[in-house]
Amino acid sequence: MDPDLLLSDAALDAGVGALASRNAHHLQSMAPEERADALRHWRALAVDVLTAVRATLAADGTAAAEGQAVPTPGRAVIVLEDVGEQDVAVHAAFHPELEELGDDEVAGTPAQLTALALLDELAGGDQPEGTG
Repeated sequence: MDPDLLLSDAALDAGVGALASRNAHHLQSMAPEERADALRHWRALAVDVLTAVRATLAADGTAAAEGQAVPTPGRAVIVLEDVGEQDVAVHAAFHPELEELGDDEVAGTPAQLTALALLDELAGGDQPEGTG
C-alpha cells in the first residue's frame, strides 16, 4: 500500500466520518456553527493521526525493503492543507513526543528541531526554542 494514500481526501473523509459517527449524539445537539467547528476540529485530528501512521508506514517500508530492522527514529511530519481558496492549515506530528523543558524550550531529535524551525519560519513569530 502506498502510505501517501492515507492523506487522500477519501481517507481523511473516512476518518472524519468515523469521528462524527462516534460522536453523533453530540453532533445532533449542536447548532450549525458548532457542527462546522467540530467537523473542522475532527478533520485536523484525522490529519494528525493519519500523518503519524503514514510516517511510520513509510519508514518501516523503507527499512523492510532494505532488509534492515525497523528503526525507531525521531520523526516530524508537517502537512500543509488547502483551506478554501487562499488559506492553508498547518498540521505537525512528532514521534516521540517533544520534551517540554520549561521557559518555552523543548528537546527533540534533529528532525524534530528542524521541523520546529520550519514551523517558526512559516508562522513568522517566536516558537519554542529547542535543544538537541
